[in-house]
Parts: sequence; C-alpha cells; structure tokens
Amino acid sequence: MAWNEPGGSRDNDPWGNRSNKNKNSPPDLDEVIRKLQKKFSGLFGGKSGGGGSGDRPAGWTPSSPLKPIGILALVGMLIWLATGIYIVDEGTRGVVTRFGQYVDTTLPGPHWHIPTPVEAVQNVNVEQIRTVEIGYRSGGAGAQANAIAGEALMLTKDENIISVKFAVQYKVKDARDYLFNTRDPDASLRQATESAVRDVVGKNNLDYVLKEGRTEIAARASELIQSTLDRYDAGLQVTSLNMQDAQPPEEVQGAFLDAVKSREDEQRLINEAEAYANDVIPKARGGAARQLEEANGYKAQVVAQAKGEASRFSQVLVEYEKAPKVTRDRLYLESMESVMSRSSKVMVDVKGGNNMLYLPLDRMTQRQTTAENPAAGVMQSDQLLLDKPATIPQTNGRGSDSARAREQR
Repeated sequence: MAWNEPGGSRDNDPWGNRSNKNKNSPPDLDEVIRKLQKKFSGLFGGKSGGGGSGDRPAGWTPSSPLKPIGILALVGMLIWLATGIYIVDEGTRGVVTRFGQYVDTTLPGPHWHIPTPVEAVQNVNVEQIRTVEIGYRSGGAGAQANAIAGEALMLTKDENIISVKFAVQYKVKDARDYLFNTRDPDASLRQATESAVRDVVGKNNLDYVLKEGRTEIAARASELIQSTLDRYDAGLQVTSLNMQDAQPPEEVQGAFLDAVKSREDEQRLINEAEAYANDVIPKARGGAARQLEEANGYKAQVVAQAKGEASRFSQVLVEYEKAPKVTRDRLYLESMESVMSRSSKVMVDVKGGNNMLYLPLDRMTQRQTTAENPAAGVMQSDQLLLDKPATIPQTNGRGSDSARAREQR
C-alpha cells in the first residue's frame, strides 16, 4: 500500500517522519521560515499572518521593549547612511578610498559614498597656487633677515660661493598622485627645487649668475624640477620660478662691492672716452673736409685768376701792337695808381701856384690803419675815396705833365 493512500502508514514518508515522535529528525524548512517571519514581525511591531496569539514571540507582552529598539536601530541606520553624502567644492577634487585603498576621484558637486569606516573622502584643492621658498623665509623684515644659509649658499662653476634665493609657485596636477605616490609631496618639491637650482648654478660662472643669466637659470631650473616631479609621479605642476636675489655671501660682500664699483668705474670711463671720441672725431673729419674744400676753392680761384691774367695780357698785347705808346702810358698810369693808392704820402705839384691846401690827416691815418688790416679797411678806403673833398685845385694841366715827366726820368 502506498504511503499516501488512505489508511496507509505515515512511517513510509520518504521525506522523513514529521511527527514529534522522532526527536532526532531535522526541522521542517517551511516551519523555520515561518518562525523567522514571526520574529521579525514582532520585532518591528507587525502581526503574523494567522493573527492568533500563538504566532507571537515567546514572552511577548504589549509592553515589550523590542518595538522601540527596532525603531531606534532603523533611525540610526538611516543617519549612518546619510553621513555618506558629501559635496565637492569648485576647484577641488574628492578622492574616495575604501578601507584605505583608492576607489575613485569625484568632480565638483554632490556625491554619496559608503559611510565610515567603509569608505572615506579626502578633498584636494587643485586650483590653489602654493609657494615654496628656497634660501629664505618670508614674513619678517625682509628676505635677508630670514636667510637660510644652508639652502642659499651654492658653488658656481668657477669655484665661487654665491647666495641664491628662489621662490617656486606650484599647484596640484593630479589629486590621486598627490595623496598616494609620495609621503610628503611639498617636501619632495622643496628638495627637488634645491637640487635643480644647485645643478644649474654649478654649471655657470659667478658673473653669469649675477648679471645676464638670471632668466635663463630660472627657466632651466623650472624644467628640471618639473622633470623630477613627473618622474616621481608626485602629482604637482610648477607654474613659475623666480630668482629673488643672487649675491656673494655676507662675509665677502664688502670686497665684492668694491670690485663691482671698480668695474662700474671702468665702464663709466670707457663710456666717457667713447663719448669724447664721438664728439671729437666728427669735428676733426668736418674740419678736414672743410680744409679740402677750401683748398679746392683756392685752387679753382688761382687757376681762374691765372687764366684771366693770361687772357687780359693777350688782349693788352693785341692793343699794344696797335698803339705801343698809348698802351704803355696807360699801363704806367694804372700801375702808379695802384701803388700810390695804398701809400700814406701825398705828393702835390704846386709849381706856379699859390693856392692853400687842406690835407685830411685823420683820413690818411685811417688809410694807414686800413693798409695794416686790409680785411677791415676795404670799406673804409672806399668810403674815404667817396668822402674825400676836392681841396687840391686843378691847374692848367702843366703840373700833371711835369710830374709824369719827372717820374719817367
């Protein structure tokens, strides 16, 4: 007979005896589930599906504390979940870690993560410009008052010691690398900056560092610093590097200033000499050019006068051949007039005459002065000839003829 037929024996049940007679048999699965439902329903204040008093948990009474404890547990869980809400500000990145391991980087805005202690969020400002100072510390009376000799003193290529002060500005390039790849990124940047500056300064001479090489040294040091940071994956980016000061050590500054002053005096004297040369040389060249032009003008004048005299002599020769006596007398008179016009002596022929003569001695003196200074007396001699009064009366012509006869003898 089958086990499930009427009148059959329950002992033949293939799933085991469900009666309470066999104490060693496992519990029914449905019964276990039903009991769990009853317990949870009673914990949160609910009722079982049967609604009878037998479905309530054992020892339950209307005043049981299980109901408020469950409510408090639920509220506490909600509060704990709410603590996972966070907001990332503008210019900031949120780095999420789960049990200390990196999970994600969040952008600005509201976000949620599994609350502590499962996950944590670290906000990193990636827009802030940070500054590190090498060789000095600002905030006092000045960079010199807060100088750090151990950082500032460096050795140049020509084995001179120089005190150099730098200021480096940087910002965070990658928040994850900034937090996890190096223990102290800011200290690493300081050490990389000091190493790069010493490397660049050590490859150049003292005068180059102090004078024209400041810009190039700063640019080269900035490249070396960024290369070092990228090799370490420090997550930092150098925005600018400025050389604040570069001078010899304080112990030898007096001697160095004397040397600098001597170089400046040398350069000043060189500039003065060049200025004097620039002033004198053009004048000398102008004077030389003027003398050359005057010589050329004098040459042209002499040649022209010679040609004119030759031409006049040729013309006089033609006239002399036509009338020798007249031409000879005219040449004689012109020569005597030219000679006597520059003489201070006056010859008067008064033969046969008794007229009183008036001699302008003052005009004669002026004419003598004019003879000594021809350049200033040309106008005076011309004025004298114009203003000379006719005080010598003319005779019947015999005086001039007799004078000419005497001169011919």
